[in-house]
Amino acid sequence: MQLRLYDTLTREKRPFVPLDPANVRMYVCGPTVYDFAHIGNARPVIVFDVLFRLLRHLYGESHVTYVRNITDVDDKINARAARDFPGLQLNEAIRKVTEKTASQFHADVAALGCLPPTFEPRATDFVRPRADGKTDMETLIRQLIARGHAYEAGGEVLFDTQSMPDYGALSGRRLDEQLAGARVAVEAHKKNPADFVLWKQSSDDEPGWESPWGRGRPGWHIECSAMSAAYLGKVFDIHGGGIDLIFPHHENEIAQSRCANDTPAMANYWMHNEFVHVEGEKMSKSLGNFVTIHELLRDWPGEVLRLNMLKTHYRSPIDWTRHSTEQAAMALDSFQQITRTANVEEGALSQDVLMALADDLNTSNAIAALHSLAAKGRAGDHQAACDLKRTCSFLGFGLRDVGLQDILRRQKSDIDPERINALIADRAAARARKDFKESDRIRDQLAAMGIAIKDSKEGTTWEIAR
Repeated sequence: MQLRLYDTLTREKRPFVPLDPANVRMYVCGPTVYDFAHIGNARPVIVFDVLFRLLRHLYGESHVTYVRNITDVDDKINARAARDFPGLQLNEAIRKVTEKTASQFHADVAALGCLPPTFEPRATDFVRPRADGKTDMETLIRQLIARGHAYEAGGEVLFDTQSMPDYGALSGRRLDEQLAGARVAVEAHKKNPADFVLWKQSSDDEPGWESPWGRGRPGWHIECSAMSAAYLGKVFDIHGGGIDLIFPHHENEIAQSRCANDTPAMANYWMHNEFVHVEGEKMSKSLGNFVTIHELLRDWPGEVLRLNMLKTHYRSPIDWTRHSTEQAAMALDSFQQITRTANVEEGALSQDVLMALADDLNTSNAIAALHSLAAKGRAGDHQAACDLKRTCSFLGFGLRDVGLQDILRRQKSDIDPERINALIADRAAARARKDFKESDRIRDQLAAMGIAIKDSKEGTTWEIAR
C-alpha cells in the first residue's frame, strides 16, 4: 500500500518516502496555552492523530516519532496572566495560566480520542543551552548570526530575509510583494519589511532570560525550529499544522532552520488543514459563534465531535453545524448498535478504509467505507460487524455505549417551536405570492435546523428529522 500525501511546498500529492523507515518523524504545531482550545484548534489535533495512527500501522508503533509542542511563552499569555491574576507577580501568574490551560487541553484532546504524542516539549524548556545538548533557541540564533542570516538592531535580533534567496517558497510570497500589512510588521530598524524577530528585549515586569543580546525572550517562530530539531533532527519527514500557519509561522520556521543548520530542507512534506467555520460563518467572538472544545464536550461525547470532524477531507473547509453534529451522533449510534455483540479481536482492518487514508488522508471516503461495513453488519454479516468494530477502534472511535439516543433527544428538545412556526408562516406567505425561491430557502433553513416539514391539504406540519 503506497501512502500519498499532498505537500504544500511542492503543491502536489506525491508518494511518501520516509528518510528512514525505521524512524519516521512528524512535528505538528501545538497550542499556545493562554485560553481554552476552540473547535478550530481541534482539527489539526484530530487530523494528525489519524496520520499518526496510519504511520504506526504502516511502519510499526516503535518506528514513528510524533512531536507536538506547547507554546508557554507568548505576549498573549502575558496579557492573560496580568488580567486574570493582577495581584500576583507576572511569572507566577503566567504559570497559573499555562498550567490551567495546558491541563484542559490535554483533557479535551483525550476526550476526542487522540493518542498522546511521543514527545510534547514546552517552549520555556528550550530557550537556553541545555545540559542534555538538545537543540535550543539561543544556539540557533547564534548560528544564524555567525552565518550572516541575522543581525542585531533596535534591541532585537532579526532574521535577514534577503539573505535567503528562496524565502517565501512555502506561501508563494515574493519579498518584493511583502509590504506593510496585518502580518508583516514594519519598523525603522529593520533592513527589510519582512525581517522577523528572533529575540526581543524584556522589561522588568516581563518574563525573560539572560542572553548574549541582553535579558529578553524568543520570537514565536524560533521556538518550533528548536523543539523540532531537538527531537527529530535537522531534517525530518512531515511538518503539519493549520493553514493559517503557512505564513508567517511555517515560512519563517523553514528560513531559520535551513539557514541555521545549512540544510536544503527542514521537512520533506508540509501538510496543512483548512479552516473550520461555524453555522456558515467564520468563527469569531464578535459574532458570538466562538465555541471551545470544552463547551462542546458538555453536550456531546468526544467520539461524536471526532466523527463530525473527519467527515470532511482535511484540505477542505468544514462548516461545523448543529445539524451535522446530530448526523454524526446518529451514525455513531448506528455503529454502536451494529457492533454491540461483535468482538474486536475477530475483526480485520477494512482495506477500503486503509486505501482511503493512504490517498492523502481521505477521511470522507474512509467514513463512507465504514457505512458500507455497517450496512453489511446490519444485514446480519457478523464478520462485517467485527471488522467495523476493529476499524472504528483503529480510527479512534471506542464505540462505547454513551446513550446517544438520550443525548440526541435532549439536544432536539432545545429546538424553539415558536421560531419554527414563524418560519413556516413566512414560507406559507412566500408560496402564496409565488416566491418559490424564498419558499425553498426557508425549507432549506429548517432542514439545516434538523426540522422536516410536510405539506398537506390541511396545511404544513413539522417534526424533528430522524
